[in-house]
Amino acid sequence: MRTSIPASASSDAPAVVRTASRSLSREVLRRLRRSKSALLGGIILALLVAAAFAAPLLTPYEPLVMNPVDRLQGPNARHWLGTDVLGRDLFTRILFGSRVSLQTGLISVTIAILIGVPMGLLAGFYGGITDRSMMRLVDLMLTFPGILLALVLIAILGPDLFNAMLAVGISASPTFARVVRASVLSSKEQTYVEAARAVGCTNARIMLRHILPNTVAPIIVLGTLGVAGAIIAAAALSYLGLGARPPQPEWGALLSEGRNYLRVAWWMTTFPGLAIMTAVLSINLLGDGLRDALDPRLQS
Repeated sequence: MRTSIPASASSDAPAVVRTASRSLSREVLRRLRRSKSALLGGIILALLVAAAFAAPLLTPYEPLVMNPVDRLQGPNARHWLGTDVLGRDLFTRILFGSRVSLQTGLISVTIAILIGVPMGLLAGFYGGITDRSMMRLVDLMLTFPGILLALVLIAILGPDLFNAMLAVGISASPTFARVVRASVLSSKEQTYVEAARAVGCTNARIMLRHILPNTVAPIIVLGTLGVAGAIIAAAALSYLGLGARPPQPEWGALLSEGRNYLRVAWWMTTFPGLAIMTAVLSINLLGDGLRDALDPRLQS
């Protein structure tokens, strides 16, 4: 005897899914609001992003205009953070440099996600020779320290800001591949995957509609924390002259410009270093809060 599913029950299913999704989102937001460190990190990061967007409104100076008369002035009423060796206002260059550094972190992590997530998804779902070949490639990439792998890629691609972002993204992709593969290995054995196979879903649909959504939480957490690491890596490459090129304002490049004037102009390295520290600290605090909020083991 065939049993039919009532039309009302089938039509109510999407509403139930949406309700459960909204409830989960509210629970995550509630947990995030309860974390003082995450709130502090989010507020600081929001201020940094707002300052980056509003940079032309926050300073009367141009980041590239030189004024030799004002060279190497310490912090004062006209130049809050002093000036560099060419008389450019350091506060202005740090503000405009935040655009480059934050953009570099986001683009680098996006590249890492676009490379690592498909690798981990395919390796975990298909297993066998696909899993072994992809994971051996990941193991090979992980044998190199991230900054060393980025230096090798820069040597191949050439010194440039976009190449630096690409190198940092590629060097970070193995971590995403491993995390996604671990999530897929546990998810593909669940009952809902067997049910999807039973109703005739293709492998691509199962991966994209049923398994991939269950890896979003670790990807979000890892991506948030990865932005901080990407900012540091890109700043290190720019410090070595392999990222942003002068006179483009970028926090690592500003550190590189001031390293020869540490004795006479301490502010040229101190304030860009503090900017990097503040951005990385705020992102890490927010990432830790997201990790705790999205961890199902912490849900009551």
